Amino acid sequence: MIEKVTTLLNEALSDNPSLFLIDLEIISDNRIVVTLDGDEGVRVEDCIAVSRAIEHNLDREEEDFSLEVMSAGVSEPLTMPRQYKKNLDRTLKIKTVKGETIEGQLTNVSEEKITLEWKAREPKPVGKGKVTVKKKAELPYNEIVEAKVMVTFN
Repeated sequence: MIEKVTTLLNEALSDNPSLFLIDLEIISDNRIVVTLDGDEGVRVEDCIAVSRAIEHNLDREEEDFSLEVMSAGVSEPLTMPRQYKKNLDRTLKIKTVKGETIEGQLTNVSEEKITLEWKAREPKPVGKGKVTVKKKAELPYNEIVEAKVMVTFN
């Protein structure tokens, strides 16, 4: 069943190249769960189109199944370089393999790494008090344990 669902899913996604697969699971009792993301976001209509492309080409007489097609939630971690690209200039909270947590603006995305920039208060080099300094970190994807977009409401 997984092969047939994967083929149907790939066909549906080829009709809308701005969409891409985040996760495909087939859980017990043939519960199919598809999680999508898109370069311009995912609309309800996109989920419906993908759902129909899969559901209408599977035989319920052959296999009983349920199908859920959803977009990656705003609280879900980023898992693919393509997701970072669509979140350029947004604030991310990153946990690294070294155990660090960095929160900063995503200023650059490449195939190998991302760049974050932020401001921090640090002690003055001479004298008392603190000074605001600009910080920058380049993080290869393999050093990122978790990356989440920080949602702000103005």
